[in-house]
Amino acid sequence: MSETTDIDVIEELASLPTLAHPTVSPDGTEIAFYYDVTGRNELHVLDVETGETTQWSAGEVPRNARWFVRWDDDGRRVLYHLDEDGNEQNDVHALGRDGDAEPVLEMDGQVIISDVHGDTLFVGSSRDGQMNLYRHDLSSGETEKLTDYERAVWGAHVSPDGEQIAYATNETDDYDNKDVYIASSDGSDARNLEIGEVGAEAIPVDWGPDGERLLVVDNTEDLGRVGVYNLGSDDVTWFGTGEYEEGGVTFHPDGERIVASRDRDAVSVPVVYDLDSEEGRELDVPEGVASFGQTGEVVLADGRLVFQHTTPTQRPELVAYDLETDEYEVLVEAEYGPFEPHDFADAEYFTVESDGVPETPAKAVEHDPYDELEIGALLYDSGERPSPLIVNPHGGPRARDSKSFDLYTQVLVSQGYSVLQINYRGSTGRGREFVETLIDDWGGAEQGDVAVAAEHVIEYDWIDEDRVVVFGGSYGGYSAYWQVVQYPDLYDAGIAWIGLTDLEEMFETTMPHFRTELMEKYLGTPEENPDLYAERSPITHAENLDAPLFLVHGVNDRRVPVSQARLFRDRLDELGYEDGAGYEYRELGEEGHASSDQDQKLRMFRLLTDFLDRRVGE
Repeated sequence: MSETTDIDVIEELASLPTLAHPTVSPDGTEIAFYYDVTGRNELHVLDVETGETTQWSAGEVPRNARWFVRWDDDGRRVLYHLDEDGNEQNDVHALGRDGDAEPVLEMDGQVIISDVHGDTLFVGSSRDGQMNLYRHDLSSGETEKLTDYERAVWGAHVSPDGEQIAYATNETDDYDNKDVYIASSDGSDARNLEIGEVGAEAIPVDWGPDGERLLVVDNTEDLGRVGVYNLGSDDVTWFGTGEYEEGGVTFHPDGERIVASRDRDAVSVPVVYDLDSEEGRELDVPEGVASFGQTGEVVLADGRLVFQHTTPTQRPELVAYDLETDEYEVLVEAEYGPFEPHDFADAEYFTVESDGVPETPAKAVEHDPYDELEIGALLYDSGERPSPLIVNPHGGPRARDSKSFDLYTQVLVSQGYSVLQINYRGSTGRGREFVETLIDDWGGAEQGDVAVAAEHVIEYDWIDEDRVVVFGGSYGGYSAYWQVVQYPDLYDAGIAWIGLTDLEEMFETTMPHFRTELMEKYLGTPEENPDLYAERSPITHAENLDAPLFLVHGVNDRRVPVSQARLFRDRLDELGYEDGAGYEYRELGEEGHASSDQDQKLRMFRLLTDFLDRRVGE
């Protein structure tokens, strides 16, 4: 990043306004979204014809814009998720055009809006333990439980006539399986559409406007594919060549086209398929990442598609794309404050061959070589010479890093640190087989991939091999903990943010659907695999820590409870490490599993850069 004088760069970066969760109104003339242009996250609504944006909320919506919003069926109100200081135990509230806010559904556990039809709100909820489907009458206030599965229910969508619901769950003995079900809107007469093979994952995405077709996604053929299921004939038409991973977005209201998203290398591009010819084409947007809002709420009244587009140096902007002319209009421009796009570091995409076993000695768990795979990575060059390096594995683990604007990366680059991001095995965008390599192997080959990529970059003559830091959040936090105990010779410091340290304790204390769909899916249960849970827990090998470690965790985190950090801190104390010397510890109040709030981001940026300045600075 080029030098910008006479400003507090970190504060200016933290205060750059961010738009989140754009959602088109039922009549296609307005777009609701979260926007923190005032310094606080608030609900805004854009009139597409006039271009005028109106702020609806005044502090009623969450500070953290993690959860999406949804219009009610007649477009009078916007429904949103409200939790307590980031604990994600959401209730559903509504905000009207006059600014009046009110609760519409308050339940124990986590509540996630699924769909709205007339006066009926459909939600997923962990009220009774597992995530299941409920419907709530907005007029009477009555709530009814519709499903009672042992595995989590995901992605419920209501048919246009309100008579049927489609959702995904798993009733097979294959833990990796996921099937599409259709049931009456009261939950009765559920049937499995049996899309794809057992062990693959199929999910519903959107109903066709005629209510006779269903847009679905399936990974039976390894790479994700999009298809249209015909309820009359009980068959599926699949689209695409199978060359790229693709996910479904929506039916176009004309009923003649579907919209999908295609991943290739580190970019994501929209694709439109014609249902008659079955031919598809990529939309003409610059190389980067296009991301859509909620299914079925991304098309304007005039037929244009609404999505956000970003690159490593271009902050996200909201655009409307005309499918007939292949031209797009920027509806909400990105704000840059005192910066320009050229002030930000671009990303170099490269690949390395990895067998999961780096040259750096493993101090916790020895591994034989795994299958050699091509691992993708992104490198942001700070321009500092020699440059310290931040190795930044992503969270998830079912996620990936891409050529999009990353504020945390740009903050680190602004302080002279080059940043390396690695799409280790288990990341998305490469198909089912690549994802499933992480099953039964947390702390194994994927951590070796991270270290192999780091070793590759450290060989660059402009990297300072004596100032290498690992930093990550969530599963990236687990990776940071694991890297410093498994490969301590590689790192000069570590920063573990909202990370996992004790896998058995995590299994017992996380939310029910994270227990089954994350922990049990990847590792089995502690009762079934006690040795694996113990061996792959960073806390088991805490004595290997040989560099300053910064532990940071939000006190209201329910995904990865703060006990994970406290247990690791206590273990370090038992081993004789001193707080402030061998490690540093910080709990973040009024915050859960990270936050998009400007003040809370700034606090985290200050903590990061202060630690780095003191521990690895020149």
